[in-house]
Amino acid sequence: MQCLPHQRGVTLIEVLVAVLVFSLGLIGVAGLLVMSARSNHAAYLRTQVTFLAQSMAERMQANLIGVWNGGYDGTYPNGNAQDCGAGCTPSQLARHDQGVWSSQLLTFLPASTRATIACRAAGVAYMPRSDQLALRPPYGGNCTMTVMWSELGTEAANSSNDGHSLQTFAWEFQP
Repeated sequence: MQCLPHQRGVTLIEVLVAVLVFSLGLIGVAGLLVMSARSNHAAYLRTQVTFLAQSMAERMQANLIGVWNGGYDGTYPNGNAQDCGAGCTPSQLARHDQGVWSSQLLTFLPASTRATIACRAAGVAYMPRSDQLALRPPYGGNCTMTVMWSELGTEAANSSNDGHSLQTFAWEFQP
C-alpha cells in the first residue's frame, strides 16, 4: 500500500492539536484550583473572625461591670495582660480578657489584623449595682466591635497595591 504525498504529517498535526487542547484544559483546571484555595482561605478567615468576635462578646457579657466602666474599650491587639489566677476585680478581668483576645487575634488571623471595641451607655439612666447585674435588666447601652484584616487576591474597592484587600467585620451588640 502506498501513501499519497499530500497526506504525510497529518497525524502529527492531529496529535499536536490534541496536546494543545489538553494543555489548555489543564491550565483551566489549575486556575480553578487556585481560585478554590483562595476562596477556602477567605472563608476560613471569616469564620475565625466571627468566632473570635463571639468569644469576646461572651467574655464581655460575663463581666458587665467591666464593660460599663470602659474596661473593654480600645484597639486590639494590645499589650494589656492580667493574671487572674488568684481572682480579679472587674477591671482586672477586663485587662485579662483583652490580653487573651489580643493573643487569639495574633494567632488565628493575619498579622495586619486590627480590632476596636467601643461601648457607650447612651440611654442608660443609671449605673447598675453589682447585685442588679444578675437580673439583666435592659440597660440601653450598646457596644460596637470592628475587626479589620487583609486577604490576598480578593476583589474589593479598598485593595492595596500589593494585591491584598482590607476586609471588615462590624458588629453592634448589647452585652
